[in-house]
Amino acid sequence: MNEKYSQLVEFVKSLEVDVAKFYEKEQAAAGTRLRKGLSELKKLAQDMRNDIQDVKTKRKTEDS
Repeated sequence: MNEKYSQLVEFVKSLEVDVAKFYEKEQAAAGTRLRKGLSELKKLAQDMRNDIQDVKTKRKTEDS
């Protein structure tokens, strides 16, 4: 499996603790950490999207 995908999955799993603390225990600080984590998740996802596009372009160039 792709390393970036695995990193993305692990990162989402790492947010689980703060999700529980924010929604179940109503800890405001966990919400702040969660929002920061989701921002980082967005960056990781965008990086993976860019990598996918690069691979597609490379494959298309190789086929031509």
